[in-house]
Amino acid sequence: MEENLKVTCLHDKHVALGAKMSPFAGFDMPIQYTSITEEHNAVRNKVGMFDVSHMGEVFISGPDATKFVNHIFTNDVNSIQQGQILYGMMLYPDGGTVDDLLVYKEFQTDHYLLVVNAANIDKDYQWILDNAKGYDVEIVNDSQNWGQLAIQGPDAEAVVEKVTGLAVSELTFYTFNDFVVDGKRIIISRTGYTGEDGFEIYANPDLIRKYWDEFIDAGVTPCGLGCRDTLRFEAGLPLYGDELSKDISPVVAGYSMFCKLDKEEFIGKDAIAKQKAEGTPMKLVGIELKDRAVPRAGYPVLLADGTEVGHVTTGYHSITLDKSLCYALVKRECGALGNVLYVQIRKKVFEGTVVKKRFYQSNYKK
Repeated sequence: MEENLKVTCLHDKHVALGAKMSPFAGFDMPIQYTSITEEHNAVRNKVGMFDVSHMGEVFISGPDATKFVNHIFTNDVNSIQQGQILYGMMLYPDGGTVDDLLVYKEFQTDHYLLVVNAANIDKDYQWILDNAKGYDVEIVNDSQNWGQLAIQGPDAEAVVEKVTGLAVSELTFYTFNDFVVDGKRIIISRTGYTGEDGFEIYANPDLIRKYWDEFIDAGVTPCGLGCRDTLRFEAGLPLYGDELSKDISPVVAGYSMFCKLDKEEFIGKDAIAKQKAEGTPMKLVGIELKDRAVPRAGYPVLLADGTEVGHVTTGYHSITLDKSLCYALVKRECGALGNVLYVQIRKKVFEGTVVKKRFYQSNYKK
């Protein structure tokens, strides 16, 4: 293992199961246990489990918490009730993306949980602190004290209720509830990052380790980050660093519906409004290739005459759909649905068609 890599509370369990480990977001993480295809299909057809304890948990509370979260977050927390969750972004003033994240509106008034990407924990925490001047809030990065499991797939509800003994069937999409187990708070939400029904269990590391073993005993397939990427890709969901970044705004990526311009203000609002009004030079599109060749991140996207107009951000031969697909950042004028574009894969060029980014029809419980 590389020096200075962090580990989650389940690291020894991944190693014991023979997982292929690799650095991800500063952590030594499992990429696969058996095969990406097998684990991907387990989530699509039955149920799989991911260690997502590397994600960050930042708690914000205080008299100005609602106003402050709305200041740093593109979506509108005034639009939801306690026990509900919103997806959105934190932006730089120029509209570039600091991170995409989930905001949980907790059951205590003026309390929020922000769940941020693992690679961005320190950067996000500093960004939040830097923008808190003048707000009466308490900000706690409590990431070290929480583990997290994601249980995903059509059988997720039944197996989570069986293993935990907790009533999760009443949770609807993008809601959560608090429970007490062994005297400690745990949070169970129903969001998912796979296109399937699924739950996230946040708890202290000891309980997460216990649940991991119990889910394995219940027949749940352990899944690595390899299939987490193939699953989210098919479902049209972005990965920070690929489809969103400091250089890729939500407008460019096609996720501006999560930027509420009718809000009084948020950091980056003026830039997003301008981009929406005037258009952006580049846009993120989906491309379906005619051939089975696999488009990978960084491969050039061309016009018929060989002019380079963009590049692939994520690409796979889709496991579920048996098609070669990718997301690509291309010049706006080339990105209309139905347009023919070409992807250069090594020395060959393959024809493709611009399609909607959500390749797979999600199966969430609304």
